[in-house]
Amino acid sequence: MKYLARILTTLLLMISMNTIAQIAEFDKMVPLIDREIFFDTPEISGAQLSPDGNWVSFMKEYNDITNIWVKKFDEAFDKARPLTNNERPIGGYFWSDDSKYILFVKDNKGDENYNIYAVDPTAEAQADTGVPTSRNLTPMKEVRISIYMVSKKDPDIMMVGINNRDKAWHDLYKLNIGTGELELLYENNNRITGWDFDWDEKPRLAYRTNEAGHSEILRIDENNNFTKIYETNLQEQAYVAGWDKNNENMYLVSNKGDVNFRTLYLMNPNSQEIIELESDPLNKVDFGGMFIDDNTREILYTSYTYDKKKRIWRNKRWEKMFNKLQKRFKGKEIGFSSFTKDYKQMLISVGGDVFAYQTYYFNADTGDLIYQYTSRPRLKEVEKYLAPMKPISYKSSDGLEIPAYLTIPYGMLEKNLPLVVLVHGGPKGPRDYWGYDPYAQMLANRGYAVLQPNFRASGGYGKAFLNAGDKEWGRLMQDDVTWGVKYLIDKGIVNKGKVAIMGGSYGGYATLAGLTFTPDVYACGVDIVGPSNLFTLLESVPPYWEAFKKSLYEMVGDPNTEEGKKLMKERSPLFSVDKIIKPLLIVQGANDPRVKQAESDQIVVAMRDSGKEVEYILADDEGHGFRKPVNRMAMWASAEKFLAKHLDGRYQESMPEEVEKRLAEITQDVSKVTYEAPKPLTVDAKLPKIDNAIEIPANYQYKTSISINGQEIAMTQERSIRKEGDMFIFTDNSKSMMGESNDVVYFNKELHFVKRMIQQGGQTIMLSKEDDELDVNMADTSVSHKAKGAYISEGSGFDMVVAGLPLKEKYSLSYLTFDMMTQKMQTKLLKVVGKEEGNWLVEITEADGGSAVQKLWIDPVRKLAVKTESIIPAMGNAKVTTTLEK
Repeated sequence: MKYLARILTTLLLMISMNTIAQIAEFDKMVPLIDREIFFDTPEISGAQLSPDGNWVSFMKEYNDITNIWVKKFDEAFDKARPLTNNERPIGGYFWSDDSKYILFVKDNKGDENYNIYAVDPTAEAQADTGVPTSRNLTPMKEVRISIYMVSKKDPDIMMVGINNRDKAWHDLYKLNIGTGELELLYENNNRITGWDFDWDEKPRLAYRTNEAGHSEILRIDENNNFTKIYETNLQEQAYVAGWDKNNENMYLVSNKGDVNFRTLYLMNPNSQEIIELESDPLNKVDFGGMFIDDNTREILYTSYTYDKKKRIWRNKRWEKMFNKLQKRFKGKEIGFSSFTKDYKQMLISVGGDVFAYQTYYFNADTGDLIYQYTSRPRLKEVEKYLAPMKPISYKSSDGLEIPAYLTIPYGMLEKNLPLVVLVHGGPKGPRDYWGYDPYAQMLANRGYAVLQPNFRASGGYGKAFLNAGDKEWGRLMQDDVTWGVKYLIDKGIVNKGKVAIMGGSYGGYATLAGLTFTPDVYACGVDIVGPSNLFTLLESVPPYWEAFKKSLYEMVGDPNTEEGKKLMKERSPLFSVDKIIKPLLIVQGANDPRVKQAESDQIVVAMRDSGKEVEYILADDEGHGFRKPVNRMAMWASAEKFLAKHLDGRYQESMPEEVEKRLAEITQDVSKVTYEAPKPLTVDAKLPKIDNAIEIPANYQYKTSISINGQEIAMTQERSIRKEGDMFIFTDNSKSMMGESNDVVYFNKELHFVKRMIQQGGQTIMLSKEDDELDVNMADTSVSHKAKGAYISEGSGFDMVVAGLPLKEKYSLSYLTFDMMTQKMQTKLLKVVGKEEGNWLVEITEADGGSAVQKLWIDPVRKLAVKTESIIPAMGNAKVTTTLEK
């Protein structure tokens, strides 16, 4: 035994000495590349030709922030002039088809509430800003604009979605770029999530998410009548990729039914006949995409992404042209960046995993190929030290094959290396791709091997692989990451004691889950905007994710079921923080609308209070990820120092003065971080005095319109008010094509609810309240509900009770009511949001975050509602508008 122990000790010593020697050789051979080269703003990026070919636009720093620049086609880049002076980096832009305007979207400090801006590339610069004036075409706060179509037939027109009326759903508008005029085309009370326009730019199709969370494709007929022609469930996906030459059939991409890999079909929206056109010839991946010439309406190529992207050419001329370019740029990836209207002139990008990206001008007619720029020229100078990204695969805990990419530091042997597992976000749909990756390259330059796993739920590998991640957060999805680490350890590539996990969004969650559920695997973790508590994550998603909620529940668990709650609690790292034994660095943007600051605050506080080692970076001007260069550089300065401390890697100590200053500003003193769990909305103990001198007797007439599924249903309503002793009796009689109904409500002299009787379609429903009990009697069945606290009936007379409240600016009241649709007690929040034309505008929402919204315009003199609007999700998001006639 002693002899065996001596051999093992000798072997370990030899391995250690070899590792030290390898690191020393690496340090000598490979320079420490400045982090600015990886993460500072590219010198030039995102170039586009104007559609007429007269201009070249691109992105470049102006006042230290990425902005849009422009130059004439035949000018040098150093003759260009800036067009925008944004305070946050611009993520992208596009030209109007007549080349008159450049358009872009901008949010507020990362909140993802985007407005659309237009700037004239020929306009003179303002003296104070140095750039022309950018016009905000949609100047609305806390509103997210979606762009559906940019017209080529009338280049002044765009079709956009705006959620100013209902935060959960976007109405369809026509936007005039020149004037900023908006014209409402469709008020979305039908759960529409998007539109598809044909070659004539006519809205032919609408996308809808139904109450079950299923996706529907609707044909749009005359007078905005919708006909469902295709439906996919929560485990299926389908979208329309374009229209055929004759503008009759649509290119449908789908994996519906027993189809595993997304397939390209041709579908006639009228007959609903479907013909299969193409799927992956290797039967390995999904249909990737298609490129259509807008002039000839011909498919030029289709594509599939395996380890790398592959095109299948349908046009011989384009194929010959592309093959010529491939010969010119061997071993590199070629991408088409921009075209003129006639597709004769174009900009192409050329790069790869170990190459700085470059942009060239190419003329399809003459064959001229002219170099334009290198995005990161300083990276070009150190290309020889970049590390190749190698595709690998390994089996997970259940035998599922997991594709991944492995990057080994330049000049290092694949032996006993420290490892950083870099987990991508999403999680359902996104994936990592082969190519230049600044994160992987910087980490490799610091001496770490980098593993990028495309775990189950990553996109492109088929429906079964995608859905295999459902309800597997922190379980099999986490195993896909863990087993990748084990695979590399077993191969001898990785040092078992020197493994870190790092990622953003879902990758941040995987980091927290890795340290929580497999604490012995990792030496440390870096969580970037990752959720720690699945309950608060789902509670805080933006309103415009309403259509996506069922899919979220399918992924992580349904918080409305006991089974879902149990699963979510088990898989939330916050509730198992006692299991974390390794150091953690947390990075968060204060304005993140997806993963709120509370997600990071919670786990920072929990770790600190448990005596765990945690560091915290919080930027007040960032959202879901860091985009401002100074913030990005500061974050990476902290991250690489943190990794070096725990993995014994190398790091760059120096940093510019402004980065050092900003790092000090965003690094939090964890002893001072606080978190207070949001308190459930409590019902007010009692109603305030209802001050409304009801006129007796009284009669009112109303006009009601119900907008549902694209149809309008008219209704008339009459209200009478009488008195019996001390009891006020309100009766609403409603008539429509659906029949007649009566709603009779009794109030005591304080206008507090006593009882209600609803008669419709031969049925009678009785509600009566005594003390803290509400009895509901329907079909000879009586059910009792607790009703302790302020209670308001939302039947006849509801608006006059509200009008009698002490309404004023910012007044609010929480109360109970019985919801007739769900047959449950609900807590509602009533708020005065302002005044419109002399009337109080009162908004009523559901305390549990439901999407039902009711608005009342209360006349403060007459003490009644002159108009009400209600959105009713249980009726397919129907909108009910009632207006007082007399």
